[in-house]
Amino acid sequence: MSSSSSIHPCLWFDHQAPEAVEFYCSLFPESRITGKNEFTFQFELMGTHIQALNGGPMYQQTPACSYFVYCGEQASIEELYQELKKGRQVIFPLDSYPWSSRYAWVTDRFGTNWQLDIDPIRSPQKIVPCLLFVNDKRTRVKEAIEFYFDVFSNSRSLMEAPLPDSEDLLFAQIKLDQFILNLMSSPESHDYDFTPANSLVITCPSQAEIDYFWEKLGEGGQFQRCGWLKDRFGVSWQIVPADLGKILADPQNGKKSMEALLSMEKLLIEKLKNPF
Repeated sequence: MSSSSSIHPCLWFDHQAPEAVEFYCSLFPESRITGKNEFTFQFELMGTHIQALNGGPMYQQTPACSYFVYCGEQASIEELYQELKKGRQVIFPLDSYPWSSRYAWVTDRFGTNWQLDIDPIRSPQKIVPCLLFVNDKRTRVKEAIEFYFDVFSNSRSLMEAPLPDSEDLLFAQIKLDQFILNLMSSPESHDYDFTPANSLVITCPSQAEIDYFWEKLGEGGQFQRCGWLKDRFGVSWQIVPADLGKILADPQNGKKSMEALLSMEKLLIEKLKNPF
């Protein structure tokens, strides 16, 4: 299907979204808040669109989804590392590694995982979500790529690194329409997996595109409420109208539209716009 939709990541916080977004926008260059309401914040970090959700304690972020920051010359990797590592966990300290001359992986005080890389990226998207396939999923990276390529017609592989002694991949970077996504596998056992606290949002200009992505991404997975689903790998997606914010902010119908949204699984644009 030819798509005019767009993708961006969403971070779930336990009522800390305002504080987290202010912190990120003060730390990362070329960053700003672009919109907010009682529940969500829209913001840009280094020009990359991200959403924050004031979701409550139901879900917590895990290292199964992290965010690569390709610093290049645009951001000080040392400054980002020193500030982001405060108050939580350093998974890889800032150092030289076989895959990068300067790299670090930290979990910040809000629970968000960042992989900082001194390397640049030849794209306006400087921050790239990374899905880590662990435990019984660790040999499913190639399968996941094939699945996503089938869903998103305008897709291609940008980089692949094989998993030693396996036909699968250790690392891959792909492009889904115009959105770059990293995928990794871990040979070690972990006590975490994908969680709705890290999701990918697809904004769709038409009901036909909502219907398409809902059915294709949800096949073999789990359909949930309010436009959310888990795909067959457990990755959470939100399939929403492109003008959802405008619909819910309408002074006349916004409250009823929200009530309608909360009663739906797949979102229906016409019922959101005319909830009475």
